[in-house]
Formats: sequence, structure tokens, C-alpha cells
Amino acid sequence: MDVIGLASYLLPAFGEWTDIVWGPVSAIIFYMTFGGKTGQVGAFVNLLEETLPFTDIIPTFTIAYFYERKRNSKPGHSGPQKTTT
Repeated sequence: MDVIGLASYLLPAFGEWTDIVWGPVSAIIFYMTFGGKTGQVGAFVNLLEETLPFTDIIPTFTIAYFYERKRNSKPGHSGPQKTTT
């Protein structure tokens, strides 16, 4: 998803304008991907990052991925709960 956000730089003069559309879409995808508090906070940060000029370089999805991976690997964290029927 970070690569898609960076792709706007391939369109000189139009790149930052495409972020007006991509920013909200990216924030929704971010929230749906991570959910919970990480999704809420990250979606807001992602929206700001995508809509503010020249901040597309921040890899928000990648940072959130490694944050969640580290958080879920802590001792005592049981990870996602599976339900069996």
C-alpha cells in the first residue's frame, strides 16, 4: 500500500492532487487492515500523511505492520483467538 501512495510521484504536477483522492481511500484500507486502536490512530496518521504535501515518503503501512508484529509476539500475548465449533 505504501508503494501505491508513492506512485503519485510518477505524475509530475498531478501527483500531489491525486493524494486528495488516495488519502481517504488509503485511510479506510488502513483501518480495515489493522482495526482496533492501531487502525484508528494509524488511519488518521495515514490520512494526514497522504493529504499533506511531500509527506508520502513515510511508510505508514510498513511501520504499522512491524508494530503489530512486534506487539503480537510479546510473551503472554496469545495472539488472535480461534473459535471452534
